Amino acid sequence: MSIDIRVEAVIPLREAAKILPARRAGRPTNISTLFRWSTPPGLEGITLETLQIGGCRCTSKEALQRYFDALTARRKGRIPAPPPEAKHRRQAIDAAKRRVVRKRQLARNRA
Repeated sequence: MSIDIRVEAVIPLREAAKILPARRAGRPTNISTLFRWSTPPGLEGITLETLQIGGCRCTSKEALQRYFDALTARRKGRIPAPPPEAKHRRQAIDAAKRRVVRKRQLARNRA
């Protein structure tokens, strides 16, 4: 679902950050956190809905609620985790190949 400005009150990310509860060590949520949530892959594959109004990126309280509901559902196992991204998958495969090569070299050296 996307933000419908006819129904939802649109707020800049800076304002949205101010209405969220404090996070680590009682510090307020930084706008960069919301920006990170809104760009793929978001958090746990879930992205915050935003729209660009001129030079300002905005969201809505309703979009925040949908985002947090989706995160909660993911954590409770109701939404399956996304498949690993291609880049991370390739890195994992390459790391596994390196481990196999190292084990073979160690086995040859012991023989």
